[in-house]
Amino acid sequence: MTTNLQHEQPVRVWDLPTRFFHWGIAICFLIGWLTLDNRYLDIHVFSGYLMGGLMVFRLIWGFVGGPYASFRSFSYSLGEARDYAKSLLQPNPKRFLGHNPAGSWAIYLLLALMLSMVLTGLLTLGGEERHGPLAGWLSFAQGAFFHDIHELLAWVMLSIVAMHLVGVVVESLIHRESLAISMLTGYKKGSPKDSSSPSHWATGAGMLCFALGAGLIWFSGHLTQTPEKPYLPFVGPVLADDPLWREECGGCHLAFHPSLLPARSWKGTMATQDSHFDEDLALEQETITLIEDFLVKNAAEQFATEAAWKINARIPMNEAPLSITETAYWRDKHAELPTAIWDHPKVNGKSNCAACHLDAEAGTFEDAAMRLPSDQKSETGTK
Repeated sequence: MTTNLQHEQPVRVWDLPTRFFHWGIAICFLIGWLTLDNRYLDIHVFSGYLMGGLMVFRLIWGFVGGPYASFRSFSYSLGEARDYAKSLLQPNPKRFLGHNPAGSWAIYLLLALMLSMVLTGLLTLGGEERHGPLAGWLSFAQGAFFHDIHELLAWVMLSIVAMHLVGVVVESLIHRESLAISMLTGYKKGSPKDSSSPSHWATGAGMLCFALGAGLIWFSGHLTQTPEKPYLPFVGPVLADDPLWREECGGCHLAFHPSLLPARSWKGTMATQDSHFDEDLALEQETITLIEDFLVKNAAEQFATEAAWKINARIPMNEAPLSITETAYWRDKHAELPTAIWDHPKVNGKSNCAACHLDAEAGTFEDAAMRLPSDQKSETGTK
């Protein structure tokens, strides 16, 4: 649909649901990009779920929505998109009240990318994190593969968004109207012959209430947590336990779960218990045998958690580190932490995992269960 802006009058082009979808998707992508740090996994996942919900709505709205939101209104061929792009270099190019041919193809590409991002995000969450509707459907390796695809799609999406913004600026300058403002207000300048889209305010209000309600439910745990019982948005599996192991190993330090090192490392540890980090544990042989059996049976090769899989994957078969802090995965994950973290009174060394990992005692080491001392202070008000 074109107009020459003779006898201009405001025309409602973008209904409220379409505008809510547009800005909602933009916010979801921005939040997702800013929460790549695994400490904010619950926020990242919620933004993905919300993006998926908005995508489902938009696909439906493309068939039942208003005249300008309908897929039929911007089903242009590639040739039409090419001709429109060329026309922008000529005087007085055509102006489209709804989506122009070039913009329509950018929208289809963005929709496809967003759907792919949501899908790969779900596959990553289910395979690598063992959470969400696809939990346990994939192996850790498959989850890691889709994680890489997910990140690649995010970069592609960012580049397409950048080109989309450039297109918005160019068209706004050529036609002397702000497309961004029109997507906020819903109105563009048209002629008396142009039909206005219904506002569909009830549908838009319903979308907003649903998003706010979903967010309140999702993050309610953060509102009710206490310093004594901090909120864990993701709870890992219940790992194997042993009272003898926990008593003997947990008597001096955190009882590091056997899933954090391979079996050969635990065998080496138990074989040198008389010089365990310069200390003689003075354990009886029967106790050594029982603890070693538990450690070997539940070692990292069992892939009980994401941390176990990633630690084991980075240890060469000819190596048997006796300390978790010696593993390549641990070093890489903690490489960017400032020295002040290790010197913090609550931490006081690299072996005090429980100072930052709220689920360290359980041995699951979920990504979103990590709180740096500064984070704990701000969230709980403790000193």
